Amino acid sequence: MSFKSIILDMKGELGSISRKGFDVKFGYGMRSRSHRVVQDSSVPVDAFKQSCWANMPPELLRDVLMRIEASESTWPPRKNVVACAGVCRNWREIMKEIVKTPEISGKLTFPISLKQPGPRDSLLQCFIKRNRSNHTYYLYLGLNQASNDDGKFLLAARKCRRPTCTDYIISLNGDDVSKGSSTYIGKLRSNFLGTKFTIYDAQPPNGGARVTKSRSTRLINVKQVSPRVPAGNFPVSHISYELNVLGSRGPRRMQCIMDAIPASSIEPGGVAPTQTEFLHSNLDTFPSLPFFRSKSTRLESFQSGPLSGHKDGMLVLRNKSPRWHEQLQCWCLNFNGRVTVASVKNFQLVASAENGVSGQEHENVILQFGKVGKDVFTMDYQYPISAFLAFAICLSSFDTKIACE
Repeated sequence: MSFKSIILDMKGELGSISRKGFDVKFGYGMRSRSHRVVQDSSVPVDAFKQSCWANMPPELLRDVLMRIEASESTWPPRKNVVACAGVCRNWREIMKEIVKTPEISGKLTFPISLKQPGPRDSLLQCFIKRNRSNHTYYLYLGLNQASNDDGKFLLAARKCRRPTCTDYIISLNGDDVSKGSSTYIGKLRSNFLGTKFTIYDAQPPNGGARVTKSRSTRLINVKQVSPRVPAGNFPVSHISYELNVLGSRGPRRMQCIMDAIPASSIEPGGVAPTQTEFLHSNLDTFPSLPFFRSKSTRLESFQSGPLSGHKDGMLVLRNKSPRWHEQLQCWCLNFNGRVTVASVKNFQLVASAENGVSGQEHENVILQFGKVGKDVFTMDYQYPISAFLAFAICLSSFDTKIACE
């Protein structure tokens, strides 16, 4: 029996187990269980034990799994890699060692990939679809160059208006976008004017992160609530749009302060924090409860006025200044064919000169966002930001900006 036949037979066996016991979409549009297929061990082990792969020698098993990972480099075939990780704990540990982070591989495989920095040398191409009827936004991984392809579902966000602010709840499940969901991974919050935004991560981006406190923790004894509680709100980025006091026409000016990413990450050999797994919820560590609406106690304070206030050691991104095109009579940026419709929402983010960078590092586009059709927008990002951060930053461009237009 050839090695290729072994791999094909193995994929068939995995497909049979997958159809019997669980879905291998790991939260990309799933209607139930979200990303638990990769993290939980509640899979039909009995069905697997009866197969011929139960007693495979570890060396041969690793070799087979490595070949599967190498051969299934794009979606949808890459679901076989996720299926392998969902078979049992042993297979999962092997796949976690084999599958590299997006920074190295340039691929999005497991849900945690969405919290990890993108590739260093190229932009990872995605697109966003907006549903105006239910105020929901869907992020997809582009599978080809067409902007209207079906893509691979990555994240969803729902707009929730409050009396004094607007929240965008971000989830791994397109059918369950709520803060009380087990697939909730963070949110974007704006001020009343839509000029200041804070990105909150549901889990700490690093060991020294501090969770913002919530009034709900003072309303009820946390021990009386179900133990599966979503994580708290960790501020990881602040976005500011410059006020347009005089009402002059021109492109928006924006700045992003990445609280959890050091400025040195964009330098050659620089390193950005990389999450390796979703932490299990803990009542003592994450006191924010989803059962009550409450205002988070902000650790930061926003001040009105021009863009300023660079924080030492943190990466600062600014939008790349467009140039005025005399013949077209409009502001232009080079999106390399990825943007086709003029819009005030379009932008490119580069490292700010305040970070002390110069030359090529200052010109590299870290995130670009632009319109390509009615309610369809491209989103391309790279190291050191993740898909989650890129998506949240792009959501800020959708929000109404009373004082910036």
